[in-house]
Amino acid sequence: MRQLALSVTSPVLVKHFKNEVLRPILKRQNDLLIEVFRNYIAKYKSDYDTYEIPKKLQYIENSIQKDIKFRNSLKGIIIGLFTIDEYRVYITDSSMINKRMMNMVIERLKNQAQLFDAS
Repeated sequence: MRQLALSVTSPVLVKHFKNEVLRPILKRQNDLLIEVFRNYIAKYKSDYDTYEIPKKLQYIENSIQKDIKFRNSLKGIIIGLFTIDEYRVYITDSSMINKRMMNMVIERLKNQAQLFDAS
């Protein structure tokens, strides 16, 4: 079980929350995050496969940053696996944690962008 302090206001605690809570959840949910993004592409961007790599990477970033419903869905996939103690820490600074969480998701999806190409 992951142990946490009750606030993430200091940089040390932020790093701890990121490494001890967010990273393991993102790793565990990786396949689901990939499938959710594949579905997003199929639903909204049928010409994604024609993009050059830089444009694909920008599309991943823009999708998460600008589509509020999609971003909230991704947050739910992650927050739903918090323990009660982790959730209590999360609500102490949810805005900052959400930003870090979404940046981590963006980087994770960008690093696996080749998986979104049509087979």
